Amino acid sequence: MTSHHARAGARRDIAAEITAKILSELEAGVMPWRKPWDGARTGAVLPRRATGETYRGVNVILLWSAAIERGYVSPYWLTFNQAVKLGAQVRKGERGEVVVYYGQGKRTRIDEGGAEVEDGFRFLKWYVVFSADQIDNLPDRFFPTTVGSSRAPLAAHEAWFEKLEIERISTRDVACYIPSKDVIGMPPIAAFDTAEDYAATLNHESVHATMAAHRVGRDMGKKSSVHAIAAEELVAEIGASILGAHLRLPPQHIHDHASYIGHWMKLLADDKRAFLTAAAQAQVAVDWLLAKSLSPFAEEETADVAA
Repeated sequence: MTSHHARAGARRDIAAEITAKILSELEAGVMPWRKPWDGARTGAVLPRRATGETYRGVNVILLWSAAIERGYVSPYWLTFNQAVKLGAQVRKGERGEVVVYYGQGKRTRIDEGGAEVEDGFRFLKWYVVFSADQIDNLPDRFFPTTVGSSRAPLAAHEAWFEKLEIERISTRDVACYIPSKDVIGMPPIAAFDTAEDYAATLNHESVHATMAAHRVGRDMGKKSSVHAIAAEELVAEIGASILGAHLRLPPQHIHDHASYIGHWMKLLADDKRAFLTAAAQAQVAVDWLLAKSLSPFAEEETADVAA
């Protein structure tokens, strides 16, 4: 990404910067939403704000990516001013990470009949945050030792899935969501290397299933177009990764989605907001799934915030 000390007065195109960053990772064959599980790190920990609340959507992927690249262990990310308010200070020379949020505004215009009309619009804002690992004199609570370390047994995941009320049928060797029948097809558990792989694949297909009109009602464009299919797969990939972190599962998946990398690169090259849109849609899907069926770890997460 370009320097965070952008030239005074120059407007940064944050969407384009984020897209360029994701594109460079895809070019290297890396899917950034899977990186937190590489190497020795096993805990699927969602990045957190100073308040303990978890970040959402594209920010999860951006902060995961930065944490892995730079070896940060704490899940907490704070602004410069938040650190100061806690009596702490960002170490000299440390580089922060950009996070974004969508704001909403209203514009007044005069229509053809001379009447005043209010138009709503969304805008992208950004700010810089630092890992707790880059900050001196923070309280101990910003360096938890156990967060996200326990894993969910398959029985807990099955109980979670049952409450979604999404029908599941047996297939021989392909996991899929069939929109016309509104069912998820899953091969038997024995077809997977581990029970976790089965559960993670079921998460991926559950995110797909939220596209149904009576759930989220997601529409990624013309269903048969290559871009629309790639965009929907991107939503399911990112969604399964965020959902997996809530359910303490790694985002491994029986299908090798490397075949999609080329399509994703084309999608991002053609539309600099495509990744931001997919990540936002993925978060909406995850919100729906966790509202329908609470994560077995939900209480633990809230207790951490309260602490």
